[in-house]
Amino acid sequence: MGQLTSGTGTKLISLYNAGENILGTPIRFSEYSIIFVNAGQGTFYSDFGAFPFNGPMLFFATPMQLIYIEEIIAAQYTVLQFHGDFYCMEYHREEVACNGLLFNNIYIEPSLQLSDADHKGFNQLMEQITEEFTMTTPSDIVLKSLLQLFLAKSSRVKNRELNSTAHISQRDDEMERFKELLEAHFLTLRKPADYADLLIMAPNTLTKRCTKYFKKTPSQLITERLIVEAKKQLHLTRKSIKEIAYALNFQDEFYFSRVFKKHTNESPQTFRDKTGISIVADLYR
Repeated sequence: MGQLTSGTGTKLISLYNAGENILGTPIRFSEYSIIFVNAGQGTFYSDFGAFPFNGPMLFFATPMQLIYIEEIIAAQYTVLQFHGDFYCMEYHREEVACNGLLFNNIYIEPSLQLSDADHKGFNQLMEQITEEFTMTTPSDIVLKSLLQLFLAKSSRVKNRELNSTAHISQRDDEMERFKELLEAHFLTLRKPADYADLLIMAPNTLTKRCTKYFKKTPSQLITERLIVEAKKQLHLTRKSIKEIAYALNFQDEFYFSRVFKKHTNESPQTFRDKTGISIVADLYR
Protein backbone atom coordinates (compact mmCIF):
# COMPACT_ATOMS: atom_id res chain seq x y z
CA MET A 1 0.00 0.00 0.00
CA GLY A 2 2.85 2.36 0.78
CA GLN A 3 6.32 2.59 2.30
CA LEU A 4 9.16 4.94 3.06
CA THR A 5 12.75 3.75 2.69
CA SER A 6 16.13 5.14 3.69
CA GLY A 7 18.90 6.09 1.29
CA THR A 8 20.46 2.67 1.88
CA GLY A 9 17.22 0.83 1.08
CA THR A 10 16.09 0.08 4.66
CA LYS A 11 12.30 -0.07 4.93
CA LEU A 12 11.57 2.59 7.57
CA ILE A 13 7.77 2.59 7.73
CA SER A 14 5.19 0.77 5.64
CA LEU A 15 1.49 0.05 5.44
CA TYR A 16 -0.22 -3.06 4.01
CA ASN A 17 -3.87 -3.99 3.68
CA ALA A 18 -5.38 -7.45 4.04
CA GLY A 19 -5.56 -7.88 0.28
CA GLU A 20 -1.77 -8.11 0.20
CA ASN A 21 -2.03 -11.10 2.59
CA ILE A 22 1.41 -10.63 4.14
CA LEU A 23 0.27 -12.56 7.25
CA GLY A 24 -1.29 -15.47 5.38
CA THR A 25 1.72 -17.70 6.14
CA PRO A 26 4.21 -17.68 9.05
CA ILE A 27 6.74 -14.88 8.56
CA ARG A 28 9.36 -12.86 10.45
CA PHE A 29 9.88 -9.15 9.90
CA SER A 30 12.85 -6.96 10.79
CA GLU A 31 10.41 -4.23 11.79
CA TYR A 32 7.94 -3.70 14.61
CA SER A 33 4.41 -4.62 13.47
CA ILE A 34 1.00 -3.27 14.46
CA ILE A 35 -1.92 -5.31 13.15
CA PHE A 36 -5.14 -3.28 13.11
CA VAL A 37 -8.17 -5.58 12.77
CA ASN A 38 -11.20 -3.54 11.76
CA ALA A 39 -13.65 -6.44 11.81
CA GLY A 40 -14.00 -10.19 11.55
CA GLN A 41 -12.70 -13.23 13.40
CA GLY A 42 -9.60 -15.37 13.33
CA THR A 43 -6.53 -16.39 15.31
CA PHE A 44 -3.33 -14.37 15.56
CA TYR A 45 -0.19 -16.42 16.14
CA SER A 46 2.93 -14.87 17.66
CA ASP A 47 5.87 -17.23 18.20
CA PHE A 48 4.24 -20.04 20.19
CA GLY A 49 1.19 -18.10 21.38
CA ALA A 50 -2.27 -18.30 19.79
CA PHE A 51 -4.72 -15.42 20.29
CA PRO A 52 -8.29 -15.83 18.98
CA PHE A 53 -9.83 -12.49 18.05
CA ASN A 54 -13.13 -10.88 17.20
CA GLY A 55 -12.50 -7.40 15.81
CA PRO A 56 -11.96 -4.59 16.28
CA MET A 57 -8.54 -5.43 17.76
CA LEU A 58 -4.92 -4.33 17.79
CA PHE A 59 -1.98 -6.74 17.94
CA PHE A 60 1.70 -5.88 18.42
CA ALA A 61 4.79 -7.84 17.36
CA THR A 62 8.51 -7.19 17.83
CA PRO A 63 11.21 -7.70 15.18
CA MET A 64 11.91 -11.31 14.20
CA GLN A 65 8.85 -12.75 15.94
CA LEU A 66 7.12 -15.46 13.92
CA ILE A 67 3.61 -14.14 13.23
CA TYR A 68 0.62 -15.02 11.05
CA ILE A 69 -3.19 -15.05 10.99
CA GLU A 70 -5.36 -18.13 10.42
CA GLU A 71 -8.98 -19.25 10.64
CA ILE A 72 -10.15 -15.98 9.17
CA ILE A 73 -13.87 -15.21 8.95
CA ALA A 74 -14.57 -11.94 7.09
CA ALA A 75 -11.51 -10.38 8.72
CA GLN A 76 -10.40 -6.93 7.58
CA TYR A 77 -6.99 -5.86 8.78
CA THR A 78 -4.16 -3.44 8.07
CA VAL A 79 -0.50 -3.94 9.01
CA LEU A 80 1.58 -0.91 9.99
CA GLN A 81 5.31 -1.57 10.34
CA PHE A 82 8.23 0.60 11.39
CA HIS A 83 11.95 0.08 11.79
CA GLY A 84 13.83 1.00 14.95
CA ASP A 85 15.92 3.42 12.87
CA PHE A 86 12.75 5.33 11.95
CA TYR A 87 11.18 5.44 15.41
CA CYS A 88 13.18 4.35 18.43
CA MET A 89 10.80 3.60 21.28
CA GLU A 90 13.62 3.59 23.80
CA TYR A 91 14.50 7.16 22.80
CA HIS A 92 10.85 8.26 22.93
CA ARG A 93 9.80 6.14 25.91
CA GLU A 94 8.65 9.16 27.99
CA GLU A 95 6.33 10.29 25.20
CA VAL A 96 4.70 6.95 24.42
CA ALA A 97 5.57 4.64 27.34
CA CYS A 98 4.92 1.63 25.13
CA ASN A 99 8.19 -0.33 25.12
CA GLY A 100 7.51 -3.05 27.68
CA LEU A 101 3.77 -2.44 27.56
CA LEU A 102 2.80 -3.01 23.94
CA PHE A 103 6.06 -4.64 22.88
CA ASN A 104 8.63 -6.79 24.69
CA ASN A 105 6.28 -7.90 27.46
CA ILE A 106 6.27 -11.61 28.25
CA TYR A 107 3.54 -11.42 30.90
CA ILE A 108 0.56 -9.92 29.06
CA GLU A 109 -1.12 -10.63 25.74
CA PRO A 110 0.17 -8.49 22.84
CA SER A 111 -3.33 -7.27 22.02
CA LEU A 112 -6.01 -4.66 22.65
CA GLN A 113 -9.76 -5.19 22.33
CA LEU A 114 -11.15 -1.87 21.11
CA SER A 115 -14.36 -0.17 22.14
CA ASP A 116 -16.42 1.56 19.45
CA ALA A 117 -14.98 4.93 20.45
CA ASP A 118 -11.39 3.64 20.48
CA HIS A 119 -11.93 1.91 17.15
CA LYS A 120 -13.16 5.13 15.60
CA GLY A 121 -10.12 7.05 16.88
CA PHE A 122 -7.59 4.51 15.63
CA ASN A 123 -9.41 4.22 12.31
CA GLN A 124 -9.10 7.98 11.80
CA LEU A 125 -5.38 7.82 12.56
CA MET A 126 -4.91 4.96 10.11
CA GLU A 127 -6.76 6.93 7.45
CA GLN A 128 -4.39 9.87 8.02
CA ILE A 129 -1.38 7.58 7.67
CA THR A 130 -2.86 6.06 4.52
CA GLU A 131 -3.50 9.54 3.09
CA GLU A 132 0.10 10.59 3.76
CA PHE A 133 1.37 7.57 1.83
CA THR A 134 -0.66 8.70 -1.20
CA MET A 135 1.35 11.92 -1.41
CA THR A 136 3.95 12.19 -4.15
CA THR A 137 6.60 12.59 -1.47
CA PRO A 138 5.34 11.28 1.90
CA SER A 139 6.71 13.29 4.83
CA ASP A 140 8.76 11.31 7.35
CA ILE A 141 8.02 14.02 9.94
CA VAL A 142 4.25 13.66 9.48
CA LEU A 143 4.42 9.86 9.47
CA LYS A 144 6.60 9.82 12.58
CA SER A 145 4.18 12.14 14.40
CA LEU A 146 1.17 10.02 13.44
CA LEU A 147 2.97 6.83 14.51
CA GLN A 148 3.89 8.37 17.86
CA LEU A 149 0.26 9.39 18.41
CA PHE A 150 -0.91 5.87 17.47
CA LEU A 151 1.51 4.31 20.00
CA ALA A 152 0.65 6.81 22.73
CA LYS A 153 -3.09 6.17 22.33
CA SER A 154 -2.45 2.41 22.32
CA SER A 155 -0.51 2.69 25.57
CA ARG A 156 -3.32 4.66 27.18
CA VAL A 157 -5.92 2.06 26.17
CA LYS A 158 -3.67 -0.78 27.38
CA ASN A 159 -3.15 0.91 30.75
CA ARG A 160 -6.89 1.42 31.07
CA GLU A 161 -7.43 -2.26 30.36
CA LEU A 162 -4.83 -3.35 32.94
CA ASN A 163 -6.33 -1.05 35.57
CA SER A 164 -9.91 -2.11 34.95
CA THR A 165 -11.98 -3.59 37.75
CA ALA A 166 -12.29 -6.90 35.87
CA HIS A 167 -8.52 -7.24 35.47
CA ILE A 168 -7.73 -6.28 39.08
CA SER A 169 -10.30 -8.77 40.41
CA GLN A 170 -8.36 -11.59 38.72
CA ARG A 171 -5.03 -10.54 40.21
CA ASP A 172 -2.95 -13.25 41.89
CA ASP A 173 -0.60 -11.47 44.30
CA GLU A 174 1.77 -14.42 44.58
CA MET A 175 2.13 -14.64 40.81
CA GLU A 176 2.74 -10.90 40.67
CA ARG A 177 5.45 -11.52 43.28
CA PHE A 178 6.88 -14.24 41.03
CA LYS A 179 7.05 -11.70 38.21
CA GLU A 180 8.94 -9.28 40.47
CA LEU A 181 11.37 -12.01 41.50
CA LEU A 182 11.93 -13.05 37.91
CA GLU A 183 12.69 -9.46 36.88
CA ALA A 184 15.18 -9.20 39.73
CA HIS A 185 16.93 -12.56 39.33
CA PHE A 186 16.51 -13.86 35.76
CA LEU A 187 20.25 -13.43 35.10
CA THR A 188 21.22 -15.73 37.95
CA LEU A 189 18.26 -18.01 38.72
CA ARG A 190 17.33 -20.22 35.76
CA LYS A 191 15.24 -22.99 37.39
CA PRO A 192 11.55 -22.83 38.41
CA ALA A 193 12.48 -24.54 41.70
CA ASP A 194 14.65 -21.54 42.60
CA TYR A 195 11.62 -19.27 42.45
CA ALA A 196 9.37 -21.76 44.18
CA ASP A 197 11.81 -21.71 47.11
CA LEU A 198 11.73 -17.91 47.25
CA LEU A 199 7.94 -17.98 47.22
CA ILE A 200 7.84 -20.78 49.82
CA MET A 201 5.75 -22.77 47.38
CA ALA A 202 5.90 -26.30 45.99
CA PRO A 203 7.29 -26.35 42.40
CA ASN A 204 4.17 -28.08 41.10
CA THR A 205 1.97 -25.44 42.69
CA LEU A 206 4.04 -22.68 41.08
CA THR A 207 3.70 -24.35 37.69
CA LYS A 208 -0.08 -24.73 37.97
CA ARG A 209 -0.72 -21.20 39.22
CA CYS A 210 1.73 -19.63 36.78
CA THR A 211 0.22 -21.46 33.81
CA LYS A 212 -3.27 -20.40 34.83
CA TYR A 213 -2.31 -16.76 35.46
CA PHE A 214 0.20 -16.03 32.69
CA LYS A 215 -0.84 -18.80 30.25
CA LYS A 216 2.82 -19.89 30.32
CA THR A 217 4.90 -22.20 32.49
CA PRO A 218 7.62 -20.81 34.78
CA SER A 219 10.25 -22.35 32.48
CA GLN A 220 8.78 -20.54 29.48
CA LEU A 221 8.79 -17.20 31.29
CA ILE A 222 12.38 -17.64 32.51
CA THR A 223 13.58 -18.43 29.00
CA GLU A 224 11.54 -15.70 27.33
CA ARG A 225 12.77 -13.08 29.80
CA LEU A 226 16.36 -14.03 29.04
CA ILE A 227 15.77 -13.90 25.28
CA VAL A 228 14.07 -10.49 25.55
CA GLU A 229 17.11 -9.16 27.41
CA ALA A 230 19.43 -10.65 24.79
CA LYS A 231 17.44 -8.97 22.01
CA LYS A 232 17.57 -5.63 23.82
CA GLN A 233 21.33 -5.80 24.25
CA LEU A 234 21.84 -6.84 20.64
CA HIS A 235 19.72 -3.91 19.42
CA LEU A 236 20.37 -1.23 22.03
CA THR A 237 24.10 -1.65 22.69
CA ARG A 238 27.33 -1.97 20.75
CA LYS A 239 28.56 -4.82 22.95
CA SER A 240 30.12 -7.76 21.14
CA ILE A 241 28.31 -11.10 21.12
CA LYS A 242 30.93 -12.34 23.59
CA GLU A 243 30.31 -9.40 25.93
CA ILE A 244 26.55 -9.94 25.80
CA ALA A 245 26.96 -13.65 26.52
CA TYR A 246 29.09 -12.76 29.56
CA ALA A 247 26.57 -10.13 30.75
CA LEU A 248 23.79 -12.71 30.55
CA ASN A 249 25.81 -15.29 32.52
CA PHE A 250 26.32 -17.80 29.72
CA GLN A 251 29.45 -19.93 29.95
CA ASP A 252 30.62 -18.71 26.53
CA GLU A 253 29.39 -17.00 23.36
CA PHE A 254 28.91 -20.31 21.53
CA TYR A 255 26.48 -21.67 24.11
CA PHE A 256 24.66 -18.32 24.15
CA SER A 257 24.37 -18.44 20.35
CA ARG A 258 22.95 -21.97 20.43
CA VAL A 259 20.33 -21.05 23.04
CA PHE A 260 19.39 -17.84 21.22
CA LYS A 261 19.02 -19.57 17.86
CA LYS A 262 17.01 -22.41 19.41
CA HIS A 263 14.37 -19.95 20.58
CA THR A 264 14.46 -17.40 17.74
CA ASN A 265 15.64 -19.42 14.73
CA GLU A 266 18.27 -16.73 14.17
CA SER A 267 21.83 -16.42 15.43
CA PRO A 268 22.58 -13.35 17.59
CA GLN A 269 24.64 -11.83 14.76
CA THR A 270 21.90 -12.39 12.18
CA PHE A 271 19.34 -10.85 14.52
CA ARG A 272 21.60 -7.80 14.96
CA ASP A 273 22.22 -7.55 11.22
CA LYS A 274 18.49 -7.62 10.44
CA THR A 275 17.27 -5.26 13.18
CA GLY A 276 20.30 -2.98 13.24
CA ILE A 277 21.90 -1.21 16.19
CA SER A 278 19.71 1.49 17.72
CA ILE A 279 20.55 5.18 17.56
CA VAL A 280 20.58 5.15 21.38
CA ALA A 281 23.32 2.52 21.53
CA ASP A 282 25.94 5.04 22.60
CA LEU A 283 23.92 5.76 25.75
CA TYR A 284 24.66 2.22 26.95
CA ARG A 285 28.40 2.22 26.39
